[in-house]
Amino acid sequence: MPVQSLAELVRFARLNSPFYQQLYSHLPDQVTRLTDLPVVPQAEFWRANSPRENRLLTAPLQEAVVFRSGGTTGSPKFSFYTRTEWREFTSAFGAGLVNAGLRPGHRVADLFYAGDLYASFSFILDSLHRSPVANVRLPLGGATPWESTAATLEEFRVEVVAGTPTTLCALAERLTAAGRTLPDVELLFFGGECLFGDQLPLLGKAFPNAEARSLGYASVDAGLLGEAVPGGDPWVHRAFVPHTAVEILDDEADVPVGGTGVPGRLVVTDLRRRLMPVLRYPAGDRAEWVDRDAGVFRILGRAEEGVRVGPVSLYTEDVHDIVRGADTADEITGLQLVIRRRDGRDGLVLRLATGEPAVRHGALGAAVAAAVLAERPAYTGAADAGHVNPLTVEWARHQDLAVNSRSGKLVRVVDERPHS
Repeated sequence: MPVQSLAELVRFARLNSPFYQQLYSHLPDQVTRLTDLPVVPQAEFWRANSPRENRLLTAPLQEAVVFRSGGTTGSPKFSFYTRTEWREFTSAFGAGLVNAGLRPGHRVADLFYAGDLYASFSFILDSLHRSPVANVRLPLGGATPWESTAATLEEFRVEVVAGTPTTLCALAERLTAAGRTLPDVELLFFGGECLFGDQLPLLGKAFPNAEARSLGYASVDAGLLGEAVPGGDPWVHRAFVPHTAVEILDDEADVPVGGTGVPGRLVVTDLRRRLMPVLRYPAGDRAEWVDRDAGVFRILGRAEEGVRVGPVSLYTEDVHDIVRGADTADEITGLQLVIRRRDGRDGLVLRLATGEPAVRHGALGAAVAAAVLAERPAYTGAADAGHVNPLTVEWARHQDLAVNSRSGKLVRVVDERPHS
């Protein structure tokens, strides 16, 4: 399917999607500029995008592949692609793998996760399949016992290993403990979460001849976001023009930032998807332009819409709803999701504000933490496996919560990890 003009895509969405029809009801008939459109409100977007009585999709659900995003058990989030859209999605990403370092004949092990409607394993395998350079694909998956994975990597003399940083580091830890190395591996393709500098020594011990590189930037809900840019900074990516239009918007207003080096929220418009239109959709990350004319930007961490803690994603709105439900006496006056890095692992801290000393709220803190973990059991599993630090609660007075330095508004997500 060719790239559509913005005007045609907006017209189609308004005509066929009840959600977009309502969202754009105040707009003129003809819209030709992205900045004329409102940014999609995520909470309303996901409420409209339910499996039954869906108000977002532009057609009945008769032909599609369905994936799950990082919602809670009580609020799952699904993404839908027609076979044409999925083919174009993976073809474009597969072409970007060449910039990431994929070379003809490379033997690539896919260690991403499959099943339970997760997209990453199928997405990477299909992207490799549709890449313009020949390659050998080994679909191992992320749940295979490490001994079996290591044996396959050795037997086939695999040169590229693709997986989340959590998976790659877990494998490296096992190999190192067993006194083994995999010197044939040339590239460690990571995606799905950030790779931090404190993880490189461990990877270097197990894969002494390998370079860690981003394989690209995409998500199952937002779609194509950025292809890898050669160089020493894995946080830098280039927009997938002409497939998508990427914007970086001011933190406090839905207008583009002023120029290079100015941080803001990353927003994407997909100019090919029609079944589930993505128009000025918040990708969930903050970024800054490195070269605006060339579409090159640098990721700066998570935005207000969600958090990524190791391999686990949570939507901010979901966590707020869970906390409100657990706080039956309305004692909590403010909430911030804080991401910290300690001992080489990410961890989530629920910073709760109250007017009373913290010592009186131990039971409430435990109840809140238990409620969040019950709705997002993947976090408990990741903590038990040593991939993330356990969820913790810290108390503060409302006046001590972090606020935006310009507007004074409460910051919902505080990312305290190093981003360099």
